[in-house]
Formats: sequence, C-alpha cells, structure tokens
Amino acid sequence: MFSWKESGRIIFLLFVSSLIVVPLLATILGGFKSNGELRVSPFGLPQEWDLQFYGEILGDAQFWRYLWNSFLISIMTVVLTLVLGSMCAYAFAQVRFFGSRFLFNYLLLGLMFPFAAAIMPLFLTVRDLGILDTPWGVVLPQVGFGLAFSIMFFRTFFAQMPEELFDAARVDGCGYIQFFWRFTLPLSTPILATIATFVFVQSWNNYLLPLIMLNDREGYTWTLGAMDYRGEYAAEWNRTLAFVSATLAPAVVFFLAAQKYIVAGLTGGAVKG
Repeated sequence: MFSWKESGRIIFLLFVSSLIVVPLLATILGGFKSNGELRVSPFGLPQEWDLQFYGEILGDAQFWRYLWNSFLISIMTVVLTLVLGSMCAYAFAQVRFFGSRFLFNYLLLGLMFPFAAAIMPLFLTVRDLGILDTPWGVVLPQVGFGLAFSIMFFRTFFAQMPEELFDAARVDGCGYIQFFWRFTLPLSTPILATIATFVFVQSWNNYLLPLIMLNDREGYTWTLGAMDYRGEYAAEWNRTLAFVSATLAPAVVFFLAAQKYIVAGLTGGAVKG
C-alpha cells in the first residue's frame, strides 16, 4: 500500500546518504582521472581508468609507514579506552559507594569541552612527561578525552544486565572482579564493538593532536602524511585524492565489518530488555 510518509522517509534517507556517498565516490574516482578530466567532470566516471597514481602510492614504503603509525595509535587507543572505560563503568553500574553519582556526572562534564580548548595544557603536560614525539603522546590524550563517552555507554549497558545473574554468581563464590572478567565482558560484545569502532575511526581521522605532538616525519600518521603529500604535489589533485582514498579504506572496512555489532550495541544500550 502506497504511503506518503514512508515514501518521504525513503527520499530523505536517500538524500542524506547521497551527501556522504557522492563525495566519497568522487574522491575514489578522482584518483583514476587526469587533472584536466577532474576539472571538467569531478563526479563522473573516468573516461580512461589510470592506475598509475594508486600503483605509485601503494608501492611507496612511506605510505605504509603512515598507515602503520595510524593503526598502532588507533589500536592502542581502542584497547586502553575499552579496558579503562569498561572497568570504570562497571564500578558505577554495579558497585554502590558514596559520591558515585557526583563522580559520574563530573566525568560526563568532559563531553562539554571541545578537544581544541585543551591543546596547550595537553602539549605542556606531554612535554613534561617526556613522551612528546612518541605514539604515547597521542594515545594518552585521546584515551583521556574518550573515556567520558565510553563510560556513559558502558554504564547504560551494564546497568541493564539481570541482577539475578550476579546473585547466582555470588552464591558460587564469584566476586565483583571475577564477575566482570568472566561474565560481564563476554556478554558485552555488542557494546564493546560499538565503542571500539567509534574510538578507532575517531583516532584514525585525528589530525590536530598528531600535528601538535609529532614532529618526526617517520612518526607521522596518515592525516599528517596527507598534508605532507599535498604539499609535495600541490598541483596534482588526482594524486592527493588517490592518497586520501587509499588511507580511508581501512577505516571504512573496519566500520563495515563491525556494523551489525554497532546496531546491536546502540539498541542494547537504548532499550531495556
């Protein structure tokens, strides 16, 4: 049966999707075009598929160095955020202690402050710790700013777990710590995958923090590598688009692979059941 409401919803979703998909496709296809064709037809299919630029980029050792640096920083950020965030959220959700509500609300205040507002204090702190120009100089600030987001989602998910499950485990002599590692985390795969995906993509695409903390070209992430590559080939937009497309691929693949867990994690944290 025809429905104007359903049709309007589909049209709106297609419009929103096109705002994301069309520029992404134009970026990917731009790497196969010449500069002249790119100016004339930026969104059309290439008349001749030129694999030169993608081949040169994928054969460049420095390109893979950029990807490895970004991957290492992103994975370290994800692991630390999941471990610390889940442990803090578990304490807020399952352990009753004085001041827990105040402390939880205080942590959530971190969501109100933009990352750029703390860049100078972060730089001075990282410098004083002696981890400037190292992966830890990027990882630790990212973990610190990502904890509020992860704790909020983890706590909502953990609070909805059946109390009978913990009561049964406690009868068998299982304490809070054992219950966390043996039951809570294994049952939290959807929310773990959801937060891991968001943290990974955010870390992978981070530009400002690596720009401030990393000075050695060998330690550059792909975002800094793209800036460096753009400066070297300022007039060749097709090369730049090919570089950006190749470096975005891991984040897109990671997101698509975890898509079903993201949906399950978000609905699991939003609906009590």
